[in-house]
Amino acid sequence: MAGTRGAEPRRRYRTVFLSDLHLGTRGCRADFLVDFLRRMECEQLYLVGDIVDGWRLRKSWYWDVDHDEAIRLVLKMARNGTQVTYIPGNHDEMLRDWLGLEIAGVRLAKEAVHKAADGRRFLVIHGDEFDSVVRYAKFLAHLGDWAYDSALVANRWFNALRRRFGYPYWSLSQWLKRQVKEAVKAIDRFETALAQEARRRGLDGVVCGHIHHAEMREVQGVLYMNDGDWVESCTALVEHADGRFELVDWARENQLSFFRAAPAPAGTPAGTPAGLPETV
Repeated sequence: MAGTRGAEPRRRYRTVFLSDLHLGTRGCRADFLVDFLRRMECEQLYLVGDIVDGWRLRKSWYWDVDHDEAIRLVLKMARNGTQVTYIPGNHDEMLRDWLGLEIAGVRLAKEAVHKAADGRRFLVIHGDEFDSVVRYAKFLAHLGDWAYDSALVANRWFNALRRRFGYPYWSLSQWLKRQVKEAVKAIDRFETALAQEARRRGLDGVVCGHIHHAEMREVQGVLYMNDGDWVESCTALVEHADGRFELVDWARENQLSFFRAAPAPAGTPAGTPAGLPETV
């Protein structure tokens, strides 16, 4: 797990937005997330979907001590007065049956309107409703999820080799996504659709997740903000006390290595680099 720095004062934010943690998958960087949660505090925390990956957990179970600790820290924040709102996404859609309930201090909601310190109002939504593949061809969404997981597996092997030769971590899967023109077009369509929805509702902008692409820019006169993910980018969107928003790239800022330091699973042959999958 990423080391904590107990001597440093905690960062204080008015609001923090996190999405696409994908707890329950080997790709989740729960260790980095725990480091972030331990070193910050906020008045409001929005969990903007795909926090727990129900799609993956239905197929195979993976849950380590960092996953436990991440959940424990969020619940501790709720107990200590942080207003925690959980907006389920498509990977944790099973929680949409419980919308309107409050569990252990965490309120479940379909969406929210966040009022910033400077008075601006933002739609907070996961965003899968504006992804035509997820909405109209769910089997293709599952196929895409499988392809993404496969890319992450290839990414671990690829970076294990880079590490052996002394090269730094480099995300093969993110590079592939940037090279595919249709993927770039899909991201642009997604951003435009979310911005148009916020404008249609008379809001100043939108905060979303879903596409694992951290971004903050003006689209058609409204502010589009995507808080990224905790699989590859490890980013959070934060609001400061004066209403100013910022994307925090936690891994880069703290020079956290994406080479997994966790011990190899039991039964892994000696000499296998840490972080490689047991089967390929």
